[in-house]
Amino acid sequence: MGLLDDGTAWSGRVFSDGWRAAHGGVLAATEPATGAVLAEVGLADADDVAAATVRAAQAQPGWAATIGPARAAVLREAAAVLSANRAEFEQWLVREGGAVPGKAAFEVDLALGELWEAAALPTQPCGHLLPSSEPGRESVARRVPLGVVGVISPWNFPLILSIRAVAPALALGNAVVLKPDTQTAVSGGTLVARLFEAAGLPSGLLHVLPGDAVPGAALVADPHVAMIAFTGSTAVGREVGATAGRTLKRVSLELGGNNALLVLDDADLEIASSAGAWGAFLHQGQVCMTAGRHIVHESVADEYLERLAKRAQSLPVGDPFTGQVALGPLINSRQRDNVHRIVEQTVEAGAEIRTGGTYEDLFYRPTVLAGVTAAMPAFREEIFGPVAPVVVVRDDDEAVAVANDTEYGLVAAVQTGSVDRGRQIAARLRTGIVHINDQTLNNDAYAPFGGTGASGNGSRFGSQSSWDEFTQWQWVTARDQAHGFPF
Repeated sequence: MGLLDDGTAWSGRVFSDGWRAAHGGVLAATEPATGAVLAEVGLADADDVAAATVRAAQAQPGWAATIGPARAAVLREAAAVLSANRAEFEQWLVREGGAVPGKAAFEVDLALGELWEAAALPTQPCGHLLPSSEPGRESVARRVPLGVVGVISPWNFPLILSIRAVAPALALGNAVVLKPDTQTAVSGGTLVARLFEAAGLPSGLLHVLPGDAVPGAALVADPHVAMIAFTGSTAVGREVGATAGRTLKRVSLELGGNNALLVLDDADLEIASSAGAWGAFLHQGQVCMTAGRHIVHESVADEYLERLAKRAQSLPVGDPFTGQVALGPLINSRQRDNVHRIVEQTVEAGAEIRTGGTYEDLFYRPTVLAGVTAAMPAFREEIFGPVAPVVVVRDDDEAVAVANDTEYGLVAAVQTGSVDRGRQIAARLRTGIVHINDQTLNNDAYAPFGGTGASGNGSRFGSQSSWDEFTQWQWVTARDQAHGFPF
């Protein structure tokens, strides 16, 4: 029996001290490939958020006082539940999010990794014995939970981008209020709630409230919330950061990217074009780590373009639930129209479509653009669609300058026949992540993940980084006996 088979418990409801009716009404979860309604979930409003944060604040101290091995056991059980029900999670990612099955399986694997790494956190050392400036005084620095953590997750990788904050925050003794995007409210929210419910997480520690900008803003401003972990667009991230700053909350911003794939003149072009196609077209390009700018040495640019276009032409597009396809639908018509606007305006500015540039319903053909320059929309904007703009450069210095010519700083990749040459270039790139002889789409649960500039405020997610993110230091001193002072 699957986690969602008994729809009477969760259908049309939110998870907040059990499943209950939401003040915001009911939301239809739809399939972008067909428009079919898949389920109904509760839609939260600001009142739901206020009630949830109060309850989370009440439940959190008891959870923080729970011994580390007991908290770890809940996280391990959550991983076991996910492993046993992965087919159900994968199907929801395919149908609700438009993912191809391989992407869905990859996302579940990533979520499992996050749960396993989070389960290791509560049994690690959580402080230091410090030297004392006075005899007879014990001095200790210890990590303590923040309290209530608000998590706002997006629709493109809804499961992993919820789990990677929810799991370590809970593991380290916090309570969590999760607001998933309404477009993937089940795979990024309802399933997460059922996962931890089945794992035996005590009541009141996790609240899952799908909703739009109104409950999101309420969560960011709520006085019971000590931290916001936001993943989404740079524009919204700026607003979240500003509000969190006014209320002196800790804030983690993992935002957009306009990532560069650098193809040098000594690269293996068959492999480089494969990396370029994968980096540009996986999940229809709807990934913050997508290879959004292909920066290629002029001596190999023609061959790279030919190979990349050939790969794009061979990729089938269609319903990932019913067909063997490489690309599924874009998430909605607004996203499709924005992708097409960028392509059309870039062509009007002088670029050339080598393949693609067309769509049917929400299915956009993988597109390769030649002759792109730094002034064109496809270079400047985060496209978030299956488009590979190719920019030609003369040498390594120009490649680095073009790659750095963006406000974003998430990830870059370098294809080269010389690892040393790749390392030298990597040292000059202003990004939080660089991959040499790989593509841009990489994620390990135990590696620090995050970007700089308009891509966010640092490498904040991943195993040991979670201690810095979801706890704070408390300095404690103790004497066997009190003593007097000069006053």
